[in-house]
Amino acid sequence: MKLSLLLTFAVLSLQAQAQTLEPDYKGISNANPISASVFCADPTAIDYNGRLYVYGTNDHQQFLVNNKSGSNGYGNIKSLVVFSTDDMVNWTFHGTIDVGKICGSWCGQSWAPSAVWRTVTTTKRDEFFIYFANGGGSVGVIKGASPIGPFKSPLSEALIRHGMPGVDPCNWVFDPGVVVDENGVGWIAFGGGDPQSSGSNLWPGNSRIAKLKTSMTALDGAAVNMPAPYLFEASELNIIGGRYVYTYNTSWSDRNDWSSYDKRGSNAAPSSCSMCYMVSDTPLDPDSWEYRGEYVPNEGNFGMGWGNNHTHLHKFQGNYYLFYHSTVLESAMNTGASGFRSIGVNKATVNESTQTIYKMTLNKTGVTAIKNLDPYVKQQAETMATCGGITYEDFSNIIKNTSINTLGNDASRDLQVQMKAGAWTQLRKVDFGSQGAVSLTIHAKGTGTIEVRLGNKSAKPSATIQLASSGYAEHTVEVDPTVFTGNKSLFFVCTEGTNVFFDNWQFSNTPDAVVLPTATTSLPDRTYRPDGTQVTGNAPRRGLVIERRAGQVRKRVIR
Repeated sequence: MKLSLLLTFAVLSLQAQAQTLEPDYKGISNANPISASVFCADPTAIDYNGRLYVYGTNDHQQFLVNNKSGSNGYGNIKSLVVFSTDDMVNWTFHGTIDVGKICGSWCGQSWAPSAVWRTVTTTKRDEFFIYFANGGGSVGVIKGASPIGPFKSPLSEALIRHGMPGVDPCNWVFDPGVVVDENGVGWIAFGGGDPQSSGSNLWPGNSRIAKLKTSMTALDGAAVNMPAPYLFEASELNIIGGRYVYTYNTSWSDRNDWSSYDKRGSNAAPSSCSMCYMVSDTPLDPDSWEYRGEYVPNEGNFGMGWGNNHTHLHKFQGNYYLFYHSTVLESAMNTGASGFRSIGVNKATVNESTQTIYKMTLNKTGVTAIKNLDPYVKQQAETMATCGGITYEDFSNIIKNTSINTLGNDASRDLQVQMKAGAWTQLRKVDFGSQGAVSLTIHAKGTGTIEVRLGNKSAKPSATIQLASSGYAEHTVEVDPTVFTGNKSLFFVCTEGTNVFFDNWQFSNTPDAVVLPTATTSLPDRTYRPDGTQVTGNAPRRGLVIERRAGQVRKRVIR
């Protein structure tokens, strides 16, 4: 019964347990990287129905293949990761998209995705496309019915390959950047690598752009070579103020030939391995591209590790954000592994009327929340700002062949967080309001203990949930509304257990009466606190109390 949980809850919560918590590699107050548990890189994003979905190269797949050691060789990465947010600090992990399985034998790798979506005018249906690098030799595409799938391969081969009109000579046919313009026309940029034999450091000759057909899965004409100085990789496209904006990562080569560039204007030569951009009105005309300079210089990756970068500029809820990657998480973990990257995000300043991207500095602090998190709607356990010691239950729990997800074919809407003693998650800017919460329900399975802590992961528990179920079940405890009030950082800490699976959680601010059978004998009216002590005399009767009136027992919040 809820009453027995209520009577034991406060006693348990007052027992301070010495507990060694898993390390905090991200930082309790840092927003970067967006995930403290999944290595991922080469970000792209779409916003859909009020949420921002971020996709990236699944470096974590290679990390696990390498047994969490060694260097990242990228060769075993055949999937993409998906995260989403509506507040920019609490991120939901949706799992992975198994591109290799979707596309079949022709697909060897999936790197550097670029995602777009559109509404088809004739059917009024939304379509989602993710373009990806099949290693360094071709560009593929998958198509889905939602931001997290299910995804299918619309082609039996790569979308862009060597030998196609305008593609060659291009050393690396990879790193697609896709955009749909204001007229509904799709465009794709790609390419990279060291200079062609006929090229130079200034003009490597490996940057391409092409128009897409209405299907978004075929080129509409030949690709065109863009004059991108010192291009190395990381093509991306945006539409800003009605103009086409192309961004890319520069090479490590010397800049001795910069003075020969007649369109450099007042721009200084870009630093090695920096992010630069160009602007055009007519993307298929090479002479129309105007070089604008460097917007993210390379300063040892800003103290965040890793030598090159891959950025995605995105406008969400009225603000511009720049997504990128670094090895800051890998460096903090200090496992001896190298080259495993993590996605970060910082706010960007963009003048839309002039298509100016102002130079920016990246940092671990990152962005601030643009809204509060509502604890009174169901929240997935995979939603968090940071964490320690958690993993994700594998996909064996997902029902196959459903319209929502198919095993190994797309991201999941129903992953669970796997926890052991010492593991924890944090959510930020959780707004309990002035009335406060009176109960908490979590959906979980396993045998163990989850404590709810406020403000600090090492704080005394404000609620305790005991788990003892082999299958998923709802576990409800009462909480003190005078404690669970206002705007708080919320921690879920596993203090006991080795195999606890945490699915979702939800607070309630509506007291539900607990009515027990009427007593057979007359009992006096009495009031108790949640810890079982009786309230007598003139003692204050504020907060959550248990009242016995006319033989019935009820819980009540007294303001």
